[in-house]
Amino acid sequence: MANYDLAIIGSGPGGYVTAIRAAQWGLKTVVVEKDGFLGGTCLHVGCIPTKVLLHCADVYEEIQHASEFGVEVDMKNVKLDWAAVLARKNKIVTKHAKGIEFLFKKNKVESLTGWGRIAGPGRVSVEKDGKTSEITAKNIMLATGSEARSLPGVKIDGKTVLSNIEILSLAQIPKTLVVVGAGAVGVEFASIFRTFGSEVTLLEALPRLVPVEDEEISVQLEKAFRKRGIQIQTGAKVQGVTTDAKGGTVTYTDAAGKTQKVAAEKILIAVGRAPKTENLGLEKTKAKLERGFVHVGPYMETEEPGLFAIGDIVAGMPQLAHAASMEGITAVAKMSGHVMPPVDRNHIPGATYCEPQIGSVGLTEKAARDAGYKVKVGKFPFAANSKASMIGKHEGFIKVVAEEQYGEVLGVHIIGPLATEILAEAVTALQLEATVDDMMAMIHAHPTVWEAMGDAFAAVRGLAINA
Repeated sequence: MANYDLAIIGSGPGGYVTAIRAAQWGLKTVVVEKDGFLGGTCLHVGCIPTKVLLHCADVYEEIQHASEFGVEVDMKNVKLDWAAVLARKNKIVTKHAKGIEFLFKKNKVESLTGWGRIAGPGRVSVEKDGKTSEITAKNIMLATGSEARSLPGVKIDGKTVLSNIEILSLAQIPKTLVVVGAGAVGVEFASIFRTFGSEVTLLEALPRLVPVEDEEISVQLEKAFRKRGIQIQTGAKVQGVTTDAKGGTVTYTDAAGKTQKVAAEKILIAVGRAPKTENLGLEKTKAKLERGFVHVGPYMETEEPGLFAIGDIVAGMPQLAHAASMEGITAVAKMSGHVMPPVDRNHIPGATYCEPQIGSVGLTEKAARDAGYKVKVGKFPFAANSKASMIGKHEGFIKVVAEEQYGEVLGVHIIGPLATEILAEAVTALQLEATVDDMMAMIHAHPTVWEAMGDAFAAVRGLAINA
């Protein structure tokens, strides 16, 4: 029976990143993965392939607007080769999956294929093809991720009613698409397929799009989406979905309580993700679960000694790949005797790659006020940024939420060009507990989209230069 310092169940961005760092810090590590490939949902049917399609959409849109930059394009001869788009997506996924295999070999991380579950204290059973083996480990970590939720009575059939998995491999672009759910997944796919020519209807049960974001971000996104021709219904409660040979029909009640119907070739259900914690042997442990989510301490430890959980299965933490990775790193720091602070939920950035992009970190204005802070806000529009003018992307703004007296940065919320990239400065500011005055003293290169951050921080003090 093989013995390890750490056994990780799941090889997504939580599992594989944790495994490599554990090995770097001297822990004998093994990863148990149920699929025949490494990388999990994020790499194969989540973050990476979705962003490949989003980049293709950006390129396609740039060509459509080439005349604005003095480049004449015969649009009659410009067409989207959907098969080539999918082939590129698959090529990138395969490349990075092989990259993880290489990193495992480089760092001497072992991997086992099969269904891993807790067999008892310090024991993991691995089932494959009806045969079961067992390993022992001083520490066990669950990094099993999540799967797409559906709505009561709505079956995801993979043909007409789709999840994030099936929509990534459609044989052709649908002429019409209904997206149920306007969180990050929903707005990204709405953005992709609208750019590729689909007539898109977006249904959201809550009063606004991207409801976890600052309210002003939601307002700006809805304005931008409507301008692009995306049909939007907020306050829409889905009652059911029916399918036929032509596609599907969604029945819902609108914000006024009236019953409405919308038909489309394809229907994407994007209403959130459920933790994958069934059949892991957790009933044999002291770990506490709530609605399938695992409760953990500051260093991701459960109530069961030596048992840790990270990523999408953790109660109270955002279901984000980069959150899972850092949660795992902090856990193995504790295991291996390294000093590292636990993950601060308010310092976990959110990045949504629709057009326009959204990047955010920290408290929204409402959350800051609800927490009892005296708040001062600064906003800077991209319309006043020279680089945004150069690249032809003027929509949106940066919003800084700061504590009034000392200027501590509490949150930064961006919608507009390169939002997911320039967000890095805001994350650094929160991590280092910077004030707006600290950030105003930082020299921002010109001309860049990034320099808009400097004006946004200065706007808190009423000192923005360019607006």
